[in-house]
Order: sequence, then C-alpha cells, then structure tokens
Amino acid sequence: MTSTDTQELVHLEIADGIATITLDSPHNRNALSTQLRGELLDHLATAIADPAARVIVLTHTGRVFCAGADLKESRGASAQSQGVNEVPAIFERIWTSPTPVVARLAGPVRAGGTGLAASCDIVVASEEVNFAFSEVRIGVIPAVISVPLVPKLDPTALHELSLTGETFDAHRAARIGMVNSVVPADGLDAEVRRYTDMLRLGAPGALAGTKELLRRTVTATMTDDLARLSEFSAAVFASEEGQEGIRAFGEKRPPAWVSGPA
Repeated sequence: MTSTDTQELVHLEIADGIATITLDSPHNRNALSTQLRGELLDHLATAIADPAARVIVLTHTGRVFCAGADLKESRGASAQSQGVNEVPAIFERIWTSPTPVVARLAGPVRAGGTGLAASCDIVVASEEVNFAFSEVRIGVIPAVISVPLVPKLDPTALHELSLTGETFDAHRAARIGMVNSVVPADGLDAEVRRYTDMLRLGAPGALAGTKELLRRTVTATMTDDLARLSEFSAAVFASEEGQEGIRAFGEKRPPAWVSGPA
C-alpha cells in the first residue's frame, strides 16, 4: 500500500497486478540519498514478496529519473558512509527479482541512475531522455554500476562513454543495449503498459525461472563483485580527488584538474 507520509521519497502502489514504485525526490533530482535508498529497498522487498504483484514498474516524478549519488551527502563523507551496502543491494534485488521489473524513464539518467535502470529487465524511455556515465568528470569511478552494465552494453560503447562521460541520447542507448524501447513522450505510458500486459501473460514461476536462466552466469559472481567494487567506489568518493570533484560540482566551477572552463 502507498504510505500517507508526505515525507516519503519512494512510493509503492499495487493495483491490477502491477506494483508501481515511484522515486519522488525531485528537489535533488531523485538522487540516491540515504533515505531514498532505504525506502527503495523496503518497497522492492514488499513488491517482490506480494503474489498480487505480477510485474514491477520503476518510475519517477520530476524532470529527472535519477541523478546518481547524492553529492551533498557525499561531500566530506568517509568511505564507510557512501551507501556501501544499500546501492549494491538495490541493484542485486532488482537483478535477481523473480518478478520482472520494467523501468519507465521520462527524464535524464546519470551515473548511479544508469545502474538502477540497467538492473531492470526491460527499459522504456521517452525520446527526450539522455544518459551519461558522468563519474570521471567529478573524480570518481563507475564501479558499482559497471556490474549490471557490463553484461548488457556493447563493450566498445561502454569503454568510450565511461571514460569520456559524454551525454548520449535515448536512441543511442537503445543501439548499445541500455534501452529496449524509445517512444515519444506522449506514448511512454502506453508502451510501458504494452510490456506489462505481455509480462502478465507469463506464468510467475516460468518468468522467475527464465530470469534465473538468463542471468545465471552474472548472478553467480554479482554478490562478490558488488561487495568488492562498492568498497572501491566508496574509497574513491572519499579521496582527495573525489572530494575536490564533488566540491567543484556544488560550486559550479571546473575541478582542479581542469585548466580553464570545462
């Protein structure tokens, strides 16, 4: 059931066999803050455990699907306080969910938000959506998000886009394996519904078994990879270079390693 708490940053509603999980933190572009991470994990667990939920749809309010890490929380933070456990747990819970998960993207997707989307089974985006693996530009690394991205994306494109941090549009995202379907904004909900209608035709056990079959090789190493890379990522966030990049981003100036305008 949907909470009536107006301070909640993630909402869950289950109706007609669809569990809709909505990121609702537009003030920080749905960044993965401590509160949002905790609520998202809780709602995912509830949806997965409910037999009435045949499909999960992950969506958002506001202009941005997810901006990645909450950089205000990351400023001055230690490696131990960077969401070492929650972010990988979110990715793994979506990736291994026996219930199919569909991402509905109506706005930009950045950094950790790309990992969130890539963990889903099916990704539907409107034509206006764009993406970026922007970590290197603020002095950190796309460590944890690489776990769901590497098995899905074209490796040549992933190397290019991870190292440059360049923004790319939804059509390129579809070409490299990030997105399943790109539609005009006014057709987004209909396209999501087309997928959920098809998914509800599958037997729950058969869908769960098929997901396990398709992801067995990655899932076997995912837990270890997420644990190792999340600690690595947290250490980089807490490093001198990482903190300089985060400060520069907040102060809207080039970081120290950039000579002149970025």
